[in-house]
Amino acid sequence: MENKFVFVKADASASEHIAAPKYSYWKSVFRKFFSSKIVIVMLFIAASIMLFSFIQPLFSDYDPSVKPNINDQSLKYIQPCLEYPFGTDNVGTNMFDAIWASTGNSLSIALIATAITTVLGVIVGAFWGFSKKMDVIMIEIYNIIANIPFTLIVMVLMYVIGRGKWQLIFALSCTSWLSTAYFIRVQVMIIRDREYNLASKCLGTPITKIITRNIMPYLTSVIVTSVARDVPSFISYEVFLSYIGIGLDESEPSLGRMVQNYVQYMQTPNASYLFWIPVFLCALISISLYIVGQALADASDPRTHMI
Repeated sequence: MENKFVFVKADASASEHIAAPKYSYWKSVFRKFFSSKIVIVMLFIAASIMLFSFIQPLFSDYDPSVKPNINDQSLKYIQPCLEYPFGTDNVGTNMFDAIWASTGNSLSIALIATAITTVLGVIVGAFWGFSKKMDVIMIEIYNIIANIPFTLIVMVLMYVIGRGKWQLIFALSCTSWLSTAYFIRVQVMIIRDREYNLASKCLGTPITKIITRNIMPYLTSVIVTSVARDVPSFISYEVFLSYIGIGLDESEPSLGRMVQNYVQYMQTPNASYLFWIPVFLCALISISLYIVGQALADASDPRTHMI
């Protein structure tokens, strides 16, 4: 009769074998992120707009500082068509070239201001939340600045330092990093007194190492959320400030400048496209970036990863 039993050698390490599948944080992040079809569509829209707005002006001869001087009336107020996808304005400017140059400028302002705000805010906020001595000073500074409307601060700074791209970036990021720092400070305070951080501190681990190794990895989703909020917000501020005439200089194109220049055509039957195309593009950028950012923030939260 065939023996149906086989002796197995004893293995002391078998009890330590983990039966759960291997876990990869970033693999789980991207799996969660790309699980939504709406997010994929919005990501494609946002990426396409950003790439085209930076690449198209390189191949265009559009110069916003030079006003076209033409006498040919046939080149004015041309409706959107194959030759002129976004039409032409009252002086015959090709709106396709003008809008993409303006979009690239607005996006670069928002991205640079967001980068400055995020880097400063995360670094200061991390030490602010960990150091009780620093907290006493910074909380007073925050309480003073937070009670002044951000728009008012930016407007005053723009009046003082003048209009321009780098002046606007400075005005937008001058105090906005403080709100990001406060946001990070609150999150750090929640994590700093956990057992493993107290143990690291008792063992003499430097504060910098505790922050970078023990605390910051837990704040990935928080930082992404902050970035997702700031980029569309800065685009909106640029549009608003340029619209009221204290943002960029007249020679620098932007979506806000275009909205200001063509608001008079908003209800003009044959020229309303001059106003609505930049407005629609600005709204599309803000919405797509916000949805993509929020989805990435959701996906980067380990609590949403189900194995």
